[in-house]
Amino acid sequence: MLPKRVERPALANAEKADVVIIGAGFAGLSAARRISELDPKLRVIILEAGVIGEGAAGRNSGFIIDLPHEVSSEDYGGDSSRKAKEDIIRSRRAIALATEVAMERGWGREIFDPCGRYSVAISEEGDRHLVSYAEQLKKIDEPYRLLNGSQIADITGTKAYASALFTPGTVMVQPAAYIRGLADSLHEPVEIFERSPVLSFETAGQGWLVRTPKGSVGTAKIILANNGHAESFGFFRGKLLHVFTFASITEEFNPGRLPGDRKWAATPALPMGTTVRRVPGAAGDRILIRSRYTYHPGQVAGEGTLVRAGAQHDKKFLARFPGLKDIKMEYRWGGPMAVTLNSVPAFGEVERNVFSACGCNGVGASNATAAGIAAAETVLGHTSELTEIFSRYDVPKSLPPQPFITIGAKAVLTFREWKAGAE
Repeated sequence: MLPKRVERPALANAEKADVVIIGAGFAGLSAARRISELDPKLRVIILEAGVIGEGAAGRNSGFIIDLPHEVSSEDYGGDSSRKAKEDIIRSRRAIALATEVAMERGWGREIFDPCGRYSVAISEEGDRHLVSYAEQLKKIDEPYRLLNGSQIADITGTKAYASALFTPGTVMVQPAAYIRGLADSLHEPVEIFERSPVLSFETAGQGWLVRTPKGSVGTAKIILANNGHAESFGFFRGKLLHVFTFASITEEFNPGRLPGDRKWAATPALPMGTTVRRVPGAAGDRILIRSRYTYHPGQVAGEGTLVRAGAQHDKKFLARFPGLKDIKMEYRWGGPMAVTLNSVPAFGEVERNVFSACGCNGVGASNATAAGIAAAETVLGHTSELTEIFSRYDVPKSLPPQPFITIGAKAVLTFREWKAGAE
């Protein structure tokens, strides 16, 4: 949906850098930007295996969420208040960086929109979760607004939803445009090389030598910002669950066919329910549907998985927008995320002068951005509220051995999707 972009060249020579960042998604680009802020003289090289905006970051659904993701009072159990406040600090640091980029680039709301989000319920259980979550937000002095079925119908143009909860802090982005713009906001001595997958890195004197198919970089420090592919270099093996989620977006339709606001974004009341966005355009509007979670230890999801996810999207779409039953899906896609058993990031110094900002655990726009910022600060020895939060996380727990982890992961995902029901 974006114009074709001119790619950066691939690495083809022997280079030197102060820091090499592996991966040009939310984490890697945010880390580079933060390094430039703290020490603009450092030479930073970012190595991206593919093309910027075409990987998992560009396939994000565009929610930079400021509050704990799951709409459930269970998020606030135990040492709940401190955890919730730390999650909010972390996410709002990510939003602050994104806001700075948006202001620099002069983006309009079609790319960066601080519009907030709706959490929507279809079932009575979903209604209860929203009320419970609102009570918890009140305890930590976070603003919200509860809406009944009629009020959310006025916004979404559908009577499918029984209730909703609005929170104002979420920013919505066009993810591929955002990632492209974040990359373009970086300037010398930061340099990006695309189509430059890192094959290996090895010690070289007091530093490291990073190898790609046609070039190499000698560097003092490395930041791994490649999420699940940290395992490809031998780190966090047996500690990362590779989960794919999927989305479909409709062809453009006449906005007059669907009442309500032409632009809104909604996450489900129950975990693993259905995310929905209405996206306006000059030639018409589109509806995005995101749902379905599958486990793929090899970090590859086949075409059949996408077809099955798409069939589920069609059912979800029809249930919510029966008046648009003739509108077809134009695009379908999937994207991976790395999840840890104890829901902590795969973060920190994993080997001498090798730092990880991986294991996003979903909500990648928020979590990966914050991890990238914290990794940059850690690399440079800068202490902040964010680095203190990341320093307190436990290490990722080891997963059960195969085949038990595959059996268990698939069973848990299936059960949670069943539990979400119509949501």
